[in-house]
Amino acid sequence: MLLNLFNEMRAAKVPVSVRELLDLHQALQKRVVFADMDEFYYLARAILVKDERHFDKFDRAFAAYFKGLENLDRHIEALIPEEWLRKEFERSLTDEERAQIQSLGGLDKLIEEFKKRLEEQKERHAGGNKWIGTGGTSPFGSGGFNPEGIRVGEAGKRQGKAVKVWDQREYKNLDDQVELGTRNIKLALRRLRKFAREGAAEELDIDGTIDHTARDAGLLNIQMRPERRNTVKLLLLFDIGGSMDAHVKVCEELFSACKTEFKHMEYYYFHNFVYESVWRNNLRRTSERYSTFDLLHKYGDDYKVVFVGDAAMAPYEITQPGGSVEHWNEEAGYVWMQRFMEKFRKIIWINPYPKQAWDYTASTHLVRDLIEDKMYPLTLQGLEEGMRYLSK
Repeated sequence: MLLNLFNEMRAAKVPVSVRELLDLHQALQKRVVFADMDEFYYLARAILVKDERHFDKFDRAFAAYFKGLENLDRHIEALIPEEWLRKEFERSLTDEERAQIQSLGGLDKLIEEFKKRLEEQKERHAGGNKWIGTGGTSPFGSGGFNPEGIRVGEAGKRQGKAVKVWDQREYKNLDDQVELGTRNIKLALRRLRKFAREGAAEELDIDGTIDHTARDAGLLNIQMRPERRNTVKLLLLFDIGGSMDAHVKVCEELFSACKTEFKHMEYYYFHNFVYESVWRNNLRRTSERYSTFDLLHKYGDDYKVVFVGDAAMAPYEITQPGGSVEHWNEEAGYVWMQRFMEKFRKIIWINPYPKQAWDYTASTHLVRDLIEDKMYPLTLQGLEEGMRYLSK
């Protein structure tokens, strides 16, 4: 039975192994969960999925596998075997409830009538006194008021609304193929971390405090230490304006996440491609510019450089002097990129356009060649791959 679920997981690109499938089988044999779809969902996810970025893929695969099983008239034998009904009733009914069951002719009569109505019923039903459904007085269904019936689907006297957790897809924003939000970006930026304690001693050292207090015969001796910070140095250059207007939101989220994660972070803006000057304030881009030569000399080669842009422009903006659409540039854009490549050891380009669209833009090919194919899509997976390269 679970082989098809396993195949759905593999088809959805959830990295699940046979070992994990066997673990799930063993958990079911030990009756960790029993006859409860929601509990089985959580158990399967806990065993089969090792990284939260795959939760949404798991939800889609799980829903695809169990699609249609809620239609009880077609799948009752698979969902509720007779022995399940008997064992659950025998285990959970009180003496008073057992007496009420006898009013319908006993448990065997109740189960027989339940199957008969399943065969006759052709559609979902709610609020009645005969068919299997919800909210009615029929002895079969859920959320109703008949004290002598079979409850289908919900646990306990809920009289509420059932929610299939795997159809809610609460983790779809963690999928490693979707565009990022600030939280997702922070997850991806964890790849680029190198911690050290630096600065003033302003953080409580719990272990040191305990040790010195013990050495002083119980007299409290508080110890402080420098805060543990990410020592990676990051230089961000954002393409702004034109076709990048459609990506302002995600670029803002990237900037926000980087500002939180990196103590040593510098940023500048450019339009389409980098030339002899950049800027930091878009409202003063014409009056307050910074020389790109100065930038190359100001920051050491230990800085990790990240360009963020769609790389979509006319090819001459990269290859020709005067190619800029905003001003006359004495030197071609590719010359400036070569200088960046010569100065800094690690440079990547993050592109908000989907990777499958890159082949349709000649300028994207030029940029990829200039940065030695270190271009990554602005997805969780792409950003993690870029951070992994920078961290080497």
